[in-house]
Amino acid sequence: MPRTRVHNLNISLDGYAAGEYVTLDAPIGDAGRLFAGFDGRFIHGIDKADAPVTLDRVLTSTWAQGIGAEIMGRRKFGPQTGDWPDDGWRGWWGDEPPFLTPVFVMTHHPRPPIEFANGTSFHFVGGAPREVLGLAQEAAGDLDVRLGGGPSTIRQFLDADLVDVMHLVIKPVTLGRGVSLWEGLSGVEDRFTVETIASPSGLTHQLWNRNVPA
Repeated sequence: MPRTRVHNLNISLDGYAAGEYVTLDAPIGDAGRLFAGFDGRFIHGIDKADAPVTLDRVLTSTWAQGIGAEIMGRRKFGPQTGDWPDDGWRGWWGDEPPFLTPVFVMTHHPRPPIEFANGTSFHFVGGAPREVLGLAQEAAGDLDVRLGGGPSTIRQFLDADLVDVMHLVIKPVTLGRGVSLWEGLSGVEDRFTVETIASPSGLTHQLWNRNVPA
């Protein structure tokens, strides 16, 4: 059965997974330390990059495996708020976004889809998490749907009990402020079996799998 998955979500020791603001010059706001050292070459597999195979890189490579669509929040797509300006913005990723699938951007301000030659397409949709997930599942077919973030979007899906798998990457930093993954989700861990893997790099990977009913 297709699953709803979160991958490579960097999170601080104090539970923050994004900065408080996003601008054109600061796409991750004041949370840059969460992404220091991230090697994005491996998101499409360890065979896609000429570098040693490490624990961190192997886990990073699960990002694209078996994924047929992505859901993301508007702040992950761009810094604009309110009605979309006529500025030609097509996302942070240039002419070759890494997704290679339909991507559903959650927003209260719909706009026409944007399509790229590499198979990535952005669809701007409103609705509750379950409704948006239904659209993504239809596009994904028999494959899984990835929740790409940010943390407030993932938190909505956790609150609605729609997440099956999460891969969290806990960085040994404290931010003191930002967007929390866990706000309002007391006890969410009871729905999951959690495995923790410490990496020699100093990162801690957590794999959260939804509990299977007895």
